[in-house]
Amino acid sequence: MLNATRVTGSGQSARNAVNWPAPPPQVAPAATLPTPPVLPRIKVLHVITRFVAGAGGNTLLSAEGMDPERYEVWIAGVPGGDLWDRARAAGLRTVEIPGFRHTLTPMDLLVLWRLARLIRRERFTVVHTHSGKGGFLGRAAARLCRTPVVVHTFHGFSFHPYMSRRRRMAYRWLERATRRFTHGFLAVAPRVAEEAVEERLAPPGHVHVVPSAVDLGHIPERFDPVARRVLGVPREKALIGTVGRLDYQKAPWDFIRMAAAIRAVRPDTAFVVIGDGPLEDEARRLAAELDVDITFTGYRPDAAWLVAGLDVFVMTSLYEGLGRALTEALATGRPVVTTAVNGVPDLVEHGATGLLVPPADPEREAQAVGWLLDHPREAAEMGRQGRRRVRTSFDPQAMCAAVDACYRDLLGLPPLPGPSAIGPSRTQGAASGP
Repeated sequence: MLNATRVTGSGQSARNAVNWPAPPPQVAPAATLPTPPVLPRIKVLHVITRFVAGAGGNTLLSAEGMDPERYEVWIAGVPGGDLWDRARAAGLRTVEIPGFRHTLTPMDLLVLWRLARLIRRERFTVVHTHSGKGGFLGRAAARLCRTPVVVHTFHGFSFHPYMSRRRRMAYRWLERATRRFTHGFLAVAPRVAEEAVEERLAPPGHVHVVPSAVDLGHIPERFDPVARRVLGVPREKALIGTVGRLDYQKAPWDFIRMAAAIRAVRPDTAFVVIGDGPLEDEARRLAAELDVDITFTGYRPDAAWLVAGLDVFVMTSLYEGLGRALTEALATGRPVVTTAVNGVPDLVEHGATGLLVPPADPEREAQAVGWLLDHPREAAEMGRQGRRRVRTSFDPQAMCAAVDACYRDLLGLPPLPGPSAIGPSRTQGAASGP
């Protein structure tokens, strides 16, 4: 089970060596007391590249869940995406920065200047960065403005084996260069934390693992026949599906080749792809070439609910910090087949909460899906165990409490008393700058 815990470390923060006394009880009802002064709130700026899907959803839940009496939270990032309106509706301050892109461009110097101007004007106490490019631009801007506390979350990595060597080296160098500007590091999974240390993106003993939570309130706990009817597939036919942006990372062509291999031996199987993206037209052409009938729904805001209508969920990503759609599928009790990349094996234990396969191997993916269809009892038990893991370890309140504990520790504030103080373990030391 994933817990909010430190990967490595030693020693203990002197400021937490003794317990700060809890406040005494009030001696009179609050309504009868004189009006107290308004205490200043801690201003936090989240800087993220694309404010969409996995990392964006995690960032939004982190920002929404902070106590508004103690925190004033802002989010800045690449313009566009479906989460900006939701953030504004939640009362968060938002800044869509013109010229900000998810890849390196000459405009980045202007973006850096705009970020620094925002940070200097608003005088943030904490700058919390996310994603590769948002991470090094946000941390560089915070350094220029001498921001007191800088935190970075590893959702995954901006470099991966499938990009050119030159680009991979450039992104790795930029992340390493901004490591010394960072006071605290978080990671969404133990293997992601381990890789960050191995790649020298964070020093040993300074990474907290905080599982990337999902909003469980709108996700069914088991198969939903209404979702199945919306997907238009009769219950007696096996339905295999995936959710995600149709881009290079998600490898939609592998899902289609897997579907073709399954249809060759199970012609009555149905397939659905939920999501859109730049490779949608290419994916449709490949499905037509391989003569496999796949339903492409396009973008669906209710994707997390529709997953409850699947018999098997498949994720074919080439790289993935943890996989938000995967976590949501497990929350519905769906049997899953997923590539064993980055932090995914921390969530999916082969044969217990799902099946793992190598990336870029449609034949192995088809064999794994076929095994689940041939063993419905074992598949259902894997789904139940996966649901139990997600619903006990990926609660947004626990994630926000862990983030709050990180901020408080770096600011020298004592932990909150009681259950609300849930956060990264202090048994092996407190986070601090390198």
